[in-house]
Amino acid sequence: MKNVGYKVLSGLFICVLSVKLFGIEIKEGTDYVVLKNPIPNAENSVIEVYSYACPFCFKYAKILPQIIEKIPEGVEFRPYHLEQKGDYGKLANELFAVLIAKDRQEGIRLFDSKSLFHRALNVYFEEYHIHKNRWGDGRDPQSFLETGLKAAGISEEDYRQALSTPEVKKLLKDWESSYDIAIIQGIPAFVVNGKYLIKISELKSLDDLGEKITELLSR
Repeated sequence: MKNVGYKVLSGLFICVLSVKLFGIEIKEGTDYVVLKNPIPNAENSVIEVYSYACPFCFKYAKILPQIIEKIPEGVEFRPYHLEQKGDYGKLANELFAVLIAKDRQEGIRLFDSKSLFHRALNVYFEEYHIHKNRWGDGRDPQSFLETGLKAAGISEEDYRQALSTPEVKKLLKDWESSYDIAIIQGIPAFVVNGKYLIKISELKSLDDLGEKITELLSR
């Protein structure tokens, strides 16, 4: 699977997001594409399809909180992990779903410093992309799991019990649409209102991404 977004990232980190108060002109096919199969029940949302094993997702994670802060009130940010990438994609899906469900139960935002999901995701990004940890290239799932559990501060018993809850099962079901989105242009992928996929390769800056999200939310 191809990854895109490198040319965008070189200029993103020196920008401060400032969404304009008026709409910008964006064009279908140039700035975004309309999904043939929209994600159900995704109105008033911004979805990011990502993977712990994606280098561009790792880089975007550094500026993602700035984007989320500027999302209008009432719009939900939803991270969709891609099971098909990385030796432990399926296991990562299960762990992240459990941690997100726990955060929601406690009313904790996903990128708050107290977020179990955020803690685990940061550790996986650092281990994989900075320390080059591969956990035996698929041969040591227990070590991979323990890395995330330790970062989140929960026991394996709690994790196993949560896996069978309706909330976690629903998240995993929702994330099944990630692959169909990812194959269009790679990851990270941002989908607005469940149907507008922003063309990452055409982004000029962090401002540009924020403005396009805001404009597409209004449609």
